[in-house]
Amino acid sequence: MKLAILDAATLGEDVNLDIFKDFGYLEIYPITATKEETIERVKDKNIIITNKVVIDKDVMDNAPNLKLICVAATGYNNIDINYAKQKGIAVTNVAGYSTNSVVQHTFAMLFYLLESLRYYDDYVKSGEYSKSPIFTHIGRPFWEISGKTWGIIGLGTIGKKVAQVAESFGCDVIYYSTSGKNLSQSYPHKALDELLSVSDIVSIHAPLNENTKNLITYDKIKLMKKTAILLNLGRGGIVNEKDLAKAIDEGLIAAAGLDVLEKEPISPDNPLLSIKNKDRLLITPHIAWTSLEARQTLVKEIYLNIEAFIRGKQRNRVC
Repeated sequence: MKLAILDAATLGEDVNLDIFKDFGYLEIYPITATKEETIERVKDKNIIITNKVVIDKDVMDNAPNLKLICVAATGYNNIDINYAKQKGIAVTNVAGYSTNSVVQHTFAMLFYLLESLRYYDDYVKSGEYSKSPIFTHIGRPFWEISGKTWGIIGLGTIGKKVAQVAESFGCDVIYYSTSGKNLSQSYPHKALDELLSVSDIVSIHAPLNENTKNLITYDKIKLMKKTAILLNLGRGGIVNEKDLAKAIDEGLIAAAGLDVLEKEPISPDNPLLSIKNKDRLLITPHIAWTSLEARQTLVKEIYLNIEAFIRGKQRNRVC
């Protein structure tokens, strides 16, 4: 077997990719930036592993020996699934590997914003605390989440785990189903406008599709409490970034945390980079899924997918 990993940099340098040598000759590419590079690197391969590198008709037509595409993610929108099926090329993905990591990051973002941790850390390290006549400093008051309402947009596997943790902190959990079909849950389902208007914390854990694109606009944010915090750990494009920047600078909500953006990496002219109230916004570079344990699990699951394929078994097959 000949194998290639096309964007190994997205998996990190602290996970062992040499395990794939068990299946044959392995080429590892940190980044594959162009279609020309993709075609050249997969033309003689039997198995390829990709996270975000696009594998379309042109690539598959130039890879006569390709038998298996392993997506190093849950989503597989970068693969032309229908054409792969026509060509008899199997496609596998990995679901659920990063749930704990994303849930943890959700709460890390919340508490960083809610308790103004950047402000208080700077206060101490700047030397201001050493000048204080009292032992404490209440420059940025914060509230407890116990007894508050946590609204979840997208109550899938991650949304449910967030709900469980939020409940353990004493939150009242409500949710909105973006598909309108996920209604048999343990939590009260609310219309979007009602959820936004009554929630103290709103977290998004939904996919990007025709139901969710541009779901949160300026008019929707206006419905929220001025003390509310908005978190997006679903997909960029669900929150209108221009509208969010305007809303934050106008003080329509207390703060927002984003781990996903409409364009990644972020564009230099993204309006979120120019907001006046920078302390009200936290942006992380799509890292919620990247705990060491999550990436180790991801690599292990890809290994098992390849092993199952070679043995003629069905495992995490998309097509």
